[in-house]
Amino acid sequence: QVQLVESGGGLVQAGGSLRLSCAASGMPFRTYAMGWFRQAPGKEREFVGAISGVGITSYTDSVKGRFTISRDNAKNTVYLQMNSLKAEDTAVYYCAARIGVSRNSREYTYWGQGTQVTVSS
Repeated sequence: QVQLVESGGGLVQAGGSLRLSCAASGMPFRTYAMGWFRQAPGKEREFVGAISGVGITSYTDSVKGRFTISRDNAKNTVYLQMNSLKAEDTAVYYCAARIGVSRNSREYTYWGQGTQVTVSS
């Protein structure tokens, strides 16, 4: 079956960096768009960014210029490089997969379990 497994979360000071990874299995990875979402306590899950199967990216405005999504189709892995982290980036981060890029979490077919990112100010 399809599995998405995130890793790389943790505690970092404001201004620091983290790189999240999401390893996929059980699916034809290169045909899927991969999205990153996050959910802070008491808030709805929100779109962070996404990457198409051929590497076209899109981001929400609050992370543009700070976050970068990339993918390695040979390793079935998508990455979220997060720089210049702010306290408001604190959330559980999820990767998700679907055919075709979307910013709507309801349109994603497969989800990982999430990884906690905490940014201390």
